[in-house]
This record gives sequence, C-alpha cells and structure tokens, in this order.
Amino acid sequence: MSLLGLGSRNQKTFRPKKSAPSGSKGLQLQKHIDATLGSGNLREAVRLPPGEDLNEWLAVNTVDFFNQVNLLYGTLTEFCTASTCPTMSAGSKYEYRWADGITIKQPIEVSAPKYVEYLMDWIEAQLDDESIFPQKLAAPFPPNYQDVVKTISKRLFRVYAHIYHSHFQKIVSLKEEAHLNTCFKHFVLFTWEFHLIDKGELAPLYELVESILQC
Repeated sequence: MSLLGLGSRNQKTFRPKKSAPSGSKGLQLQKHIDATLGSGNLREAVRLPPGEDLNEWLAVNTVDFFNQVNLLYGTLTEFCTASTCPTMSAGSKYEYRWADGITIKQPIEVSAPKYVEYLMDWIEAQLDDESIFPQKLAAPFPPNYQDVVKTISKRLFRVYAHIYHSHFQKIVSLKEEAHLNTCFKHFVLFTWEFHLIDKGELAPLYELVESILQC
C-alpha cells in the first residue's frame, strides 16, 4: 500500500508482505484504502465504505496492519535482540508474555524478538486459515471472527508499544519517525472506530493515543 514505502534505504524485511484477501471485495476495498490514504485523510480512510460488508473491511485492513507492523519491525531486527530486549516490554510497567492457547497454553516470558516472531507466525496462520479469513466469493465468516480480529489488533498494538518505548530513538536516527507515526495513527483510528482494542490495553501509549484521537 502507499504508506509502506520507507524511501530508498535497503531495509531488512521481517517476512514477505501478505496480499489482501481475494474474496468478493478484497481488491476493490484495497484500492479504496489506497485512494483514501493517498488523500491524507486518515479519519476518512478508516470508515466503512457505504454498502460494504464490515467483516470484509476488517479483513482487508487487518492484512494491511500486519504488513505495516511487519515492515516497521523488520527495520529494527538488528537492534531488537535477545540481549538488548530480554523481555517483551513497553516501559518498566508493562511486560507481555506469550501464549497461543494451543502449543503454548500457559503464558511464558520470552525476549522481544522471540515474542514478535511467535506473534507474526500466529497472525500469519490466522490470515492463511480460510475457515477464519475466507478467500472464496461469498464464503461466510466464522462466528468468532471479530474476536480473532480483536486479538490480532491487541497483539499488534503491543509491538507498536515496544517500538515506541524501546526503539524510538533508533527510529528517529533512521529517519522513519514520520512513517511510524503515520502508521500508528492509522492503526489507532481504525481500531478505535471499530472498538477492536480495550481501553486498558492502550495504557502504555495512552497519552499518544489520546493526542491522536483529539487532533
């Protein structure tokens, strides 16, 4: 998408970019996102287009946010290591432990890069599961679909929180501050619009979130 360009710097990609769902509206909705983001009006860009299906809209944007966070974190992999970030944290008050409920049922303490690796693998598995994110025309979304989207959103927020708290100066030195802020603003406005993240989860960056919502 249009916001993913980080200039000509040769960045390390964390994993391949995922394409939008190819269902009945996937590509059409992706074009709508690109057009509205290109206009610079992020509040307009997050709104459900008239007559469109909410679940389709959530699906296309969830893939977009996965790609954005994937690319942003990919520029930091040489700086975010098990030695520099032995825990997945967002400042001294917030530490995140990993569990997927299947192979790891009890939350475990892991380094930040290991947490992000687990997270991106888990999100990718959800996006590739056609029983959750259907690809075929008119295929139904499952009853728990929006719960899955909320969990993905909550966990992507944690990566943003870690980046802002632990790596913001590196982002500034790489001249990616404006890109990070734009991606995070888009993410916040979208997740707020559709009530995807509980207010308590936003606490590590709540002042920044409030400033975005009020501007």
